[in-house]
Amino acid sequence: MTFVVRAARDEDLAHLYEMAKLTGGGFTNLPPDRRALKAKLDRSHAAFTRDEESVADELFVLILENTATGEVRGTCQIFTQVGQRHPFYSYRISMLTQHSRELDRTFRAEMLSLTTDLEGSSEVGGLFLHPGERAGGLGLLLARSRYLFIKAHRQRFGDRILAELRGVIDEAGGSPFWDGLAGRFFGMNFQDADAFNAINGHQFIADLMPKHPIYTAMLSETARAAIGLPHPSGRAAMRMLENEGFAFEKYIDIFDGGPTMTARIDSVRSIREAREARIVAIDRDGGTEALVAQGRLSDFRCAFGNVREVGNEVVIDPDCATAIQAREDSRVLHVARI
Repeated sequence: MTFVVRAARDEDLAHLYEMAKLTGGGFTNLPPDRRALKAKLDRSHAAFTRDEESVADELFVLILENTATGEVRGTCQIFTQVGQRHPFYSYRISMLTQHSRELDRTFRAEMLSLTTDLEGSSEVGGLFLHPGERAGGLGLLLARSRYLFIKAHRQRFGDRILAELRGVIDEAGGSPFWDGLAGRFFGMNFQDADAFNAINGHQFIADLMPKHPIYTAMLSETARAAIGLPHPSGRAAMRMLENEGFAFEKYIDIFDGGPTMTARIDSVRSIREAREARIVAIDRDGGTEALVAQGRLSDFRCAFGNVREVGNEVVIDPDCATAIQAREDSRVLHVARI
């Protein structure tokens, strides 16, 4: 059984909608709303058909397909430059130290400041794998295929990249962080605010959120405990990001308090270590397990395969070659499966 990551197409809408209903909330980039998902596909189609090699405000939606059945089993997204259509807000965790000579005491207060520091960064997000496929490294294939896509289209991306991880969500689908902070200013529960943001963007935050720093000591204990913590289902994703060189630099999501991971694009491990080579042969004589990608823009395809290096050229296995529609003399990107 072979899976391939490819560009999303219009006919994938129904599959995306069905997967969006399985996310369990707090998944802004994959809302269970047909119109919002259709808008994403339209925007992605425009990005895949633009030929200019320059940075613009674009979204690429990728799909994980079972090549044997044609079923769509996962999805992920790449944003080339956030904060261009709507401000890209984060909270930045900082510390204020004050000293009283009369009391001979030093006080350190943790604060959250609303910021657009990450505006202009690229973003990897929207990764969702069908619950029935959470084995065999398919999450890794989806996640790392994005970096090979970036490598293949490097001029369309900036210098910095981020990934937002979903924060702590309670059993009722609410967010302790939202309830303890933003919910007090908006008169909306987390589910309604998250759904509104997924469809309409962050502007309502700019309109209604107080701009002065928030002292975390003023929040409820449950809200404070959620700051910077990923949802339990996102811990593996956080480890994968850390393995790629992403780090938590004290930025958190304004809705659920989840961590925002950041890196320099050219320092991301899969981008840094990926190599381009010509296929000199296709056979089953072994090799090293790798991610292999071929094609540009809408023709991009990525799958697991066995790669054997022969000088500056490579030999790949037939199943991989078929999945990514490569043949002898095709040029591919490959990076070791880790």
